[in-house]
Amino acid sequence: MQDLRCADGAVLALDGFGQSGDVVVADVDAGLGEALAQLGLDGSLGGAVLPGGDPVDHGLDGFHLLVSHVAVVPRSRVGHAGCVGLQDVWDDVVGTQTALEAAWVVGAGVLALVLVAVPRLWRFSRHLVTIAHEGGHGVTALATGRSLSGIRLHSDTSGLTVSRGRPRGPGMVLTALAGYVAPALLGLGAAYLLHRQHALAVLWLGLLMLALLLLQIRNFFGLWSVGVAGVVLFAVTWWGSGDVQSVAAYVATWFLLLAAPRPVLELQSLRRQGRARTSDADQLARLTRVPGLVWVGVFLAVTGACLALGAAWLLAVLD
Repeated sequence: MQDLRCADGAVLALDGFGQSGDVVVADVDAGLGEALAQLGLDGSLGGAVLPGGDPVDHGLDGFHLLVSHVAVVPRSRVGHAGCVGLQDVWDDVVGTQTALEAAWVVGAGVLALVLVAVPRLWRFSRHLVTIAHEGGHGVTALATGRSLSGIRLHSDTSGLTVSRGRPRGPGMVLTALAGYVAPALLGLGAAYLLHRQHALAVLWLGLLMLALLLLQIRNFFGLWSVGVAGVVLFAVTWWGSGDVQSVAAYVATWFLLLAAPRPVLELQSLRRQGRARTSDADQLARLTRVPGLVWVGVFLAVTGACLALGAAWLLAVLD
């Protein structure tokens, strides 16, 4: 991290180390409802006729129609294979989904732990932590009145967020503080939503955040990494089945919670070797006169607390 100044203020650069055959008719107009009701009363579609005497296509034989005004059939949460409106998407996002079985919740946590603990996988999965880290710097900079100049993500999992504003003060402190705690706070928020059975809301909010972050990316690798993450998340959110969507939401949430403390530990290891003199912790030390080690402790305390509380919410299904 480095503090760059220009004529119109200070430029803050923050580094981040970074059931088959059934046709369910849920909504019909009055005319179509009457026709479908007649079909339901006639029994087998093969011998039924529509009002007016028109025969029913024999190709429909063997199917069953469940008519909404005869018996309301709740729509199952599945991917959007056909044309849907914004209201349908909104209803899915704000609605609740069926709770995932305990075995799947635990399995999602184990998978996330593997992504964090296995070095070869961590080299790639760490990019997701960097995205959250730099996004935290950017959002906090804007929230505190600073001007965000851009974000860069690098192939070595480092990143750089540049903002303009006063060289000192609460805005600078909060912006520098936000990076290492952002993944944990995002994971905690997602864990709460999952605890309240809002798995789709987790996915759509993640997609929205990636889209907004993409607007601030200023290098090719950053565009590529955020773009790939967004495409994968959109595919799961739009076309995935209900179970796939829930599992994906749990894996992502577990990953954010479990991964957040590791970069903090890596940061302190680099600081002991004298290789992180421009880190967020050292930038905070210069801004506040509080030792960098104390700020590392703050990062670790926040990420650890988020992991403990988030895990308790996610594992509540075991009770």
